[in-house]
Amino acid sequence: MDNKNKKEKAPTVKKEEYAVVLDYLSRGYVKSDMSKFGGKAIAQAIGTEQFTLLELAPKNGVDLEIQDTVYIGKGKRDKIYRVLGKLDYENLTATSRIELEYAIRDIVEENEDKYVEFFNTAEALSTRLHKLELIPGIGKKYMWEIIEAREEKPFESFEDISQRLPTLTDPAGMIVKRVQQELDTSTPKRGKNKYNIFTQAPRAQRRNAK
Repeated sequence: MDNKNKKEKAPTVKKEEYAVVLDYLSRGYVKSDMSKFGGKAIAQAIGTEQFTLLELAPKNGVDLEIQDTVYIGKGKRDKIYRVLGKLDYENLTATSRIELEYAIRDIVEENEDKYVEFFNTAEALSTRLHKLELIPGIGKKYMWEIIEAREEKPFESFEDISQRLPTLTDPAGMIVKRVQQELDTSTPKRGKNKYNIFTQAPRAQRRNAK
């Protein structure tokens, strides 16, 4: 019973305090049906806490740069006037899709301790599936190698993981790929893809998982 409850538990919902700009459209979207905020300057961005895709309205007179990190919390904001809402993956611009991988990698590397801790503490989701197996490139064999290595001594960094487990040459990149998979709502969420371990699942998806 405990394992079942643990499996169904959704990630803690945290408010995004900062976001990385993926694209900035100073005159808004070309297609008026892309957003109800058409005709006004808009930025597409990704939150640094749970990789939430967002639409942001900059303050008047402020030009944003791609890959800028901007404050979007409840305190005084210097560049962002308003968080317009969440953004569907399908509505990302071509530029945003190109920049997405770079932004996610920067976020992962800047929060290295958080993601190294994942390798140190990830647990089984069920008797047949371990959370480590949700990471692209990690099957049963590598899963057991990671578990045995961390039992000897917890991992201290991405470099430490790679040095002790040479088969995992880019652990940060593996996390990046998983985040991209979770964000991509254009593909069916079945099997391993139905779990959200680094991002917040859509409300409908969280209900269906119960």
